[in-house]
Amino acid sequence: MSRIGRAPIPVPNGVQINVTDRHVSVKGPQGTLERDIPGQITVRQDGDVLLVERPDDERENRALHGLTRSLVANMVTGVSAGFTKELEIVGVGYRANAKGPNTVELALGYSHPVVVDAPEGITFEVPVPTRIIVKGIDKEKVGQVAADIRKLRKPEPYKGKGVRYANERVIRKAGKAAK
Repeated sequence: MSRIGRAPIPVPNGVQINVTDRHVSVKGPQGTLERDIPGQITVRQDGDVLLVERPDDERENRALHGLTRSLVANMVTGVSAGFTKELEIVGVGYRANAKGPNTVELALGYSHPVVVDAPEGITFEVPVPTRIIVKGIDKEKVGQVAADIRKLRKPEPYKGKGVRYANERVIRKAGKAAK
């Protein structure tokens, strides 16, 4: 039995869950998320917890059991607390500038500023010019938007310049040896 899959999902106060056939809908103070359940996995509500169950021990059902439990747990966490990803910008002249809650303008050493528009459900915060906070209720979307921003100028190994996650360590390389 999957250790992750068999763990019950606690449902906090203020979160409503609707499970119909192959579809789960979670509504909370932050918003609403919906997802179709893959395979033969079932989700049922038992009081104030959700239980994710599989019909048998076939390979596909074992693989989907823990995955489905994690996806539903992330939905519950997202609508109750939300998710954030912090990015740091390192480099001389590299900075971010907020143009409203859904747009950020980045100066990353290119000949032009790079404008990033947030998809629906995602907001940006720029507390200081070298830090971007991506917020939203969908963990997958928050992570994907943060990865797309990081991809604009990945941290390089020689001086460490670029966009990185807040807790990311960049392994530095030695430059050319002088004669």
